[in-house]
Amino acid sequence: MENLYIGVDIGSGSARAGLFDKKGNKLAQSTSAILQFRPQENFVEQSSDDIWAQVCHVVNAVIQLANAKPEQIKGIGFDATCSLVALGADDKPVSLSPTGDPQQNIIMWMDHRALAETKEINATNSKVLDFVGGEVSPEMELPKLKWLKRHLPQQYEQVSRFFDLADFLVYRSTGEDIRSTCTKACKWTYLAHEKQWDRSLFMQLGLIDLLDEGKIGQSIAQPGTPAGNLSPIAAKELGLTPNTVVAVGMIDAHAGGVGIIGKQPESTLAIIGGTSSCHMAVSREPIYVKGVWGPYWDAMVPGMWLSEGGQSAAGALIDHVIRNHSFYGELLKVTGEQGCSEYEVLNNEVFRLEQSDPHFMSNFHMLGYYHGNRSPRANPNLKGMICGLTMNAGLSDLAIQYMAAIQSVSYGTRHIIETMNKAGHGIKRIHMCGGGTKNPLWLREHANATGCPIVLSTEDEAVILGSAMLAATASGEYTKLTDAMAAMSSEGRVIQPQPETRSFHEAKYQVFHAMYEDQLRYDAIMNDLNVL
Repeated sequence: MENLYIGVDIGSGSARAGLFDKKGNKLAQSTSAILQFRPQENFVEQSSDDIWAQVCHVVNAVIQLANAKPEQIKGIGFDATCSLVALGADDKPVSLSPTGDPQQNIIMWMDHRALAETKEINATNSKVLDFVGGEVSPEMELPKLKWLKRHLPQQYEQVSRFFDLADFLVYRSTGEDIRSTCTKACKWTYLAHEKQWDRSLFMQLGLIDLLDEGKIGQSIAQPGTPAGNLSPIAAKELGLTPNTVVAVGMIDAHAGGVGIIGKQPESTLAIIGGTSSCHMAVSREPIYVKGVWGPYWDAMVPGMWLSEGGQSAAGALIDHVIRNHSFYGELLKVTGEQGCSEYEVLNNEVFRLEQSDPHFMSNFHMLGYYHGNRSPRANPNLKGMICGLTMNAGLSDLAIQYMAAIQSVSYGTRHIIETMNKAGHGIKRIHMCGGGTKNPLWLREHANATGCPIVLSTEDEAVILGSAMLAATASGEYTKLTDAMAAMSSEGRVIQPQPETRSFHEAKYQVFHAMYEDQLRYDAIMNDLNVL
């Protein structure tokens, strides 16, 4: 009877599960939507009960779809967004929301309520800042915890355990409170290379109770090591057996990096795209890149340092631009009539415009910092900008704005690569996964803007494959995670940059940077006015 492995991914909007064999062949996949709550501006919350229910749904579904036997499933691995989960002493949800609703017990990664606390932490000069690119982000956990203790002290005191979401899933499925070096190093300021916390920072922030009372975990292990077996209750809910091994998990983007980075990791940038995007580069020695998170030891590829760039709004930017255009209602009618997606209609319009003028984007530019800039500028307060608006409101105008958003994300990627390489990385090609890889325009513009070939995996769901690799390693199918990576992944199609577009993108890239400088000038002018 063939051994099989399940990878479970919790993204921003859905839970997904994939069933794989030991060679990385996907036998079944299932997806289910998860809830989001937005009680105030910049507040984004979720429910751990809802997420677990959807995990159970998709895991049961893939077993049934593949007609697999529960005893065949030797391991299960979890990855998730770096969102903050709270449980009380009875393991029941504790609200992290101003609403007080216990079902809203997760603060999502994209929640930006803790901007003031982020600034405070960055003013401490703690040594941990050297390992997050110089500054923590409001997307990380420490600012959120500081915010909670300050603004919701009664709810904060009710919490016995704070988890990163991937670690919560391991705890919920095994009963074992084992945290991942991936989550802890990347989002909680744990110094994995020293195997210790900076206690002085927690004391300075008034958060030493988190360490002294074990609220953020005491056992930290490498991703892909066994956390334990499924508890009898979890096994029943998931449709599996208590003999199934649960792997120590990872952040979703990092699982994607494991799934796609390939056999030449030090010259490869792994981009895991979705609502946001993460840009992963590894090295044998630590490389310090200002504005890029890390270097983190042992956080993705075992025995290597990780530098993590990213864009807070990637797919989310594209969708926002499309849905907020006045033609959006008409676009939905067109897609209904033609039986295709919004992106297909817009891509076809872009290709039509290019036929009459290859440089039709020369006079329309976008700086896509609609949700700030994660890296390399590391400034969550930056805003989006557009240059070239007209009174036009039809399909062509929407296609131009859509194309500008794709180009802005592509130039942001180039900026990250240039910053990493200047610091000491040697990135020469991009391995990419995520929803954007299904869009030929997205792939083409990234290749042309960066000058790097884009390599796709033969498995288009590389994130859940990465979690299945964790499962295969934890259950003993492979001795090391790197062995599972080599055996279960393979390279597919390659998109080469078009050299004839180079001068055009060089000019557009200059405008991209000039718009940022303009924004700083505008802010300075208005700040001077406020002083008066």
